[in-house]
Amino acid sequence: MDVPRVRLRLRVSPGARRPAVVGRHGAAWKVRVSAPPEGGKANDAVLALLSETLHLPSRDIELVSGASARDKVVALRGVTDAEVEASLSGAAERSA
Repeated sequence: MDVPRVRLRLRVSPGARRPAVVGRHGAAWKVRVSAPPEGGKANDAVLALLSETLHLPSRDIELVSGASARDKVVALRGVTDAEVEASLSGAAERSA
């Protein structure tokens, strides 16, 4: 059986007061994390936020590009585009 795979574009704001999915930023999703952008801490926080929000184990989330940039691409395994959109939209509404 083929496991669904999704590539997700993100715009990350590190150093926020609290982590949250904010909403759309063009074709990407804007997320905030409280970790600083040093030593990969913000990247780890982004992956943890996605794991919690999408109910995915961390092994199914991989940073593909943008390790040292605000714009990142993350690969997700085991979810569909529709499931990702629904989960992130719900999280953005709750954080508003």
